[in-house]
Amino acid sequence: MNASVPAGTEIARPFLPAKDFDLSKRFYETLGFTKVLDGEAAIFRIGASGFILQKYFQKEWAENFMMQLMVDDLDSWWTHVSSLDLPTRFGVPAPKPPAVQPWGLRVAYVIDPSGVLWHVAQRRPDTSHDD
Repeated sequence: MNASVPAGTEIARPFLPAKDFDLSKRFYETLGFTKVLDGEAAIFRIGASGFILQKYFQKEWAENFMMQLMVDDLDSWWTHVSSLDLPTRFGVPAPKPPAVQPWGLRVAYVIDPSGVLWHVAQRRPDTSHDD
């Protein structure tokens, strides 16, 4: 760590696009994210991380944007996600079930109403960069 950089309780929050702001807010609340601010932008939190949902959409950007959610129990997450009937409720592609990827992580995939791809990944024990 660089001693000249102030340290405290910093967090980084990406800005996610929303084609339909209200639909996207409902989607993330349904998934289990907590909305902590709702205004011209919405801030969502899950665990120690979060993101800012914005009223901005550019198709090419949204469809090339990816997020990773590291979880302790991917099977429980998959049971939760698959029970939500996201395609019918939100017009999104069907989530893809967990599978081990060539890079070693076991991942399920969920696409939000704007086309953002979420990698819901199983945290590996004793792998510090999975924390």
